[in-house]
Formats: sequence, structure tokens, C-alpha cells
Amino acid sequence: MRVAIVGFGGIGRGYAAYLTKQGHEPVIWSPSGAALADFGGGLPLTVTGKLETAVPLRIARDCAEAVSGAEAVIITVQANGFRTVIDAIAPHLATGQTVIISAHCSFAALYLHRLLKARGIDIPIATWATTALTARKSGPRSVHVSGIRTKLDVATLPIRHARAGLALCCALFGDRFEPREDVLAIMLSNLNPPAHVANMLGNLTRAERGEDWPNYGSITQGVGRIVDAMDVERLALAKAFGLSVRTVQDHYVHSFGVSPGPVGEMAAAVSKNRPELLGPKTLDTRFITEDVPFGLVPLEALGQMTGVPLRLHQAGIALFDAICDRNFRAENDLLPALDLAGISAADLHRELRGE
Repeated sequence: MRVAIVGFGGIGRGYAAYLTKQGHEPVIWSPSGAALADFGGGLPLTVTGKLETAVPLRIARDCAEAVSGAEAVIITVQANGFRTVIDAIAPHLATGQTVIISAHCSFAALYLHRLLKARGIDIPIATWATTALTARKSGPRSVHVSGIRTKLDVATLPIRHARAGLALCCALFGDRFEPREDVLAIMLSNLNPPAHVANMLGNLTRAERGEDWPNYGSITQGVGRIVDAMDVERLALAKAFGLSVRTVQDHYVHSFGVSPGPVGEMAAAVSKNRPELLGPKTLDTRFITEDVPFGLVPLEALGQMTGVPLRLHQAGIALFDAICDRNFRAENDLLPALDLAGISAADLHRELRGE
């Protein structure tokens, strides 16, 4: 199957390697042009970790070339690049294609759905609560794949295409997907924002000083209790929409195969198995610059819409505004484009289902 991969950081590289090994034909487009620069002249991608191989790459010169003829288009950029790449790919998408957003947050699928609806295009937009694998760039032309998830939640907008969206995901990445009710359930199943925000708060000076520190090993009992408390708020928000989503403990069990328990203990078990996973060495990290504006801020909006108090989520936004001397609410460029002011929770939920 021809698959366009939009974005070529660690995850995009990991997907290119995995899909090539499965017999698919990935075509890469990186909005920055980095892929063309790094892999000019037909140089291969070297892969280490859970996959040990070297794969050839097909690099598209532009977005139109990447999307044209692709049966699937996978968006792998960080959330602060969603609007840019969605604006770029939307004019080129056509009936018969499927889009996968990996991983989904901040109403990105709704934004794309509205653009396509204006063009009269009705295609599945499959959304994942997290990525199918964990990977990082290990050099200009290499990637290290540290893990491949055995379970992954998926939902499709519009929900009438749910079966088609699930089938396409399974055809590409195997039988590892568990369907959820709708895209809102996926949004409310993203555990990165509370976990990353809590961990960065607990290890702020270590990151700011550029020290080495274990990512999961630094989720101590106290940091874990922040994650647990934020989880209570997230679960209450899901309940207000009539949704049932995984707890943070469920996430650890499904993603890492550890035994359930307090978050601090589960994180310690992950760290024992994956000691190479280090925390950020800077405050300019997606743990903050992505997870605050595109993780916490949209949930704050949903909380205001439903009347569910999200005090710790709001405190996290305020604290990182102060820490980084930034206005993270203003850095979310999807929310203003969607103009959700005045929309009721019920109407928004219906639109997120494509009803």
C-alpha cells in the first residue's frame, strides 16, 4: 500500500521503517524540507532498537507529490505543526483515501473534517490516542525505535467510517487497535499532557540545567500523585460527555505491560525495563511546548463548556506560562480557527462524531 508520511522526526522515521518492513511503500514529505536534505542521493535510513535494518526511502519534493496516489496519509508532526500541514494536505486529499492523525489532540481531526466538508470530500480520518511506536532520531540519517505498542486506541471521524478506518489501521500496523466511541474519547485518552507536565514540574531544574535524568524513573511517588490527581479531573470530564476512557493505570498496563498500582511504582517498573529513556535537557521541549497549549488548554475549554472544574490543568497552564514567560493559550492556533465559542457541549460532541 502506498502511504504518505507527513513529518519526518523520530516517529515518522520509525513508521517509514516499520511500513517498509511490512511490504508497504511509504512516501515521505517533511514540511521543513529536512528529509530531502538528509536523504538526497538515495541514502538509506538506518534503524536500530526494536527494528534492526536499513531501508531505502522515497522522498516527495512537495505535499502534492506525497499525497497523490496514496491510499493512506499519516500525519506525524507535533501538534504545533498540525494546522500548517493540515492546510497543506487538505486541498490534495481525494475520495478513497484515509488520513491517520498520530497522535491526535486539540480537535485536529475536526479542523481537517471541516476543510474537507467545504470541498465536498467525505473520507475517514482515523485518530490515535498515542503513537504506534516510540522512536527518536539518533543521527542525520538514522532512527532508534525503542518500543512498538501492543495496544492502541483508535476512533474515526465521521463515525460512519469507523469500520473502514479501523481496517486501514490494521492493514498497515497489524491487529493492535481497539476501537473507541469517537474522536472525543481519543482526545480524552491522551495521557501525555498530565504525565509530562507533572514530570517536568518535578524535574524542572534538571531539565533547565541540561542534566541527564531518567524520564520514567523520575516519576516519583509525589510526581505520580500529581498525575493521579489530574487523571481524576480528566475522567470527570469524560463522564460529563457520557464517555468511558482508560485510567492512567490502564494506559501503563496497555502500553508497557507492567502490573497496575500507584503511578510512581508503575513508572519505576517501566524505567527498570527502559533505562535508556531520558527526560528533556531543556525547557524548549514538546513536554511543555506541545502538551501545555495542545493538551491542557483544549481540556480547559471542554471543562468550561461542561462546567467540570479542572483546577490542576489550569494551574499547570499558569505555572508553565510563568516558568517559560509565554502565553501558552495563545500558542494554540487550532482553537481560534475552530471558533468554539457559543457551541454547546452536546453540539460539539455531535460534530466530533460527524453526525
